[in-house]
Amino acid sequence: MSLHSERLGTGRPLLMVHGLGANLRTWDPLLSALRGSRELILVDLPGHGRSAPLAGRQTVEAYADALNGFVQSHGLTMADLVGSSVGGRLVLELARRGIGRHCVALDPGGFWRGWETRWLHWTLAASIRLVRLLRPFHPGLSRHAITRTLLLAQLSARPWLLPPQLVVEELRSLAATPVFDAMLRELARGPLQQGSARTPGLVTIGWGRQDHLLLPRQAARALAAFPSARLHWFENCGHFPHWDQPVETARVILETVGKDAL
Repeated sequence: MSLHSERLGTGRPLLMVHGLGANLRTWDPLLSALRGSRELILVDLPGHGRSAPLAGRQTVEAYADALNGFVQSHGLTMADLVGSSVGGRLVLELARRGIGRHCVALDPGGFWRGWETRWLHWTLAASIRLVRLLRPFHPGLSRHAITRTLLLAQLSARPWLLPPQLVVEELRSLAATPVFDAMLRELARGPLQQGSARTPGLVTIGWGRQDHLLLPRQAARALAAFPSARLHWFENCGHFPHWDQPVETARVILETVGKDAL
């Protein structure tokens, strides 16, 4: 299938994969720091942003297959990979399959256990219902620090500091994603992320110390699944390091993938 994407910057290609309910605009806080040394390929996952949904079940395997197809059709087999949340899980899955080069996974999914799985499902299901209910009011709610905090405390350690435009884009994307519920069900009921001791390049797993969605305890399981990876903790940071600590996140990405140009 065809996935919507944008390319900007110059250098070795860096494929950037967003999380559930988001779109490629979620990476905006990092673009100025990365585009000077890398060609950034920002992609909308199936059923997100401007990409059409997949037919059938919205599984991680199907999304990874779609990303692999995108990589192959765009000549990106040696691209470096960055992903957030579900996107973090997807780039780890590509690395496990031997696809791509170096890999940075930010708070990746697929390492929950027991009640953590129910927490993921229930808390996101409740949140998306609220976001959809408040859809007509997103612009106004995004302008005020108090309402930004109430709406995004699940994803950010400091939501009152987030740019209003970033917040309204995220809320609109969450409300408009037609596959959100189906993919959330698959995440909660489907298999956990498989690991590998061998990947095509370096792997960095980043985790926010204040991640209230994918709890920090899951980082140890991610490292056990990918024993050659290194773990980077983001302090004063929630589920999205690229929001709460964009300067540090850009530095961690460049330290992993290198600054070498083509």
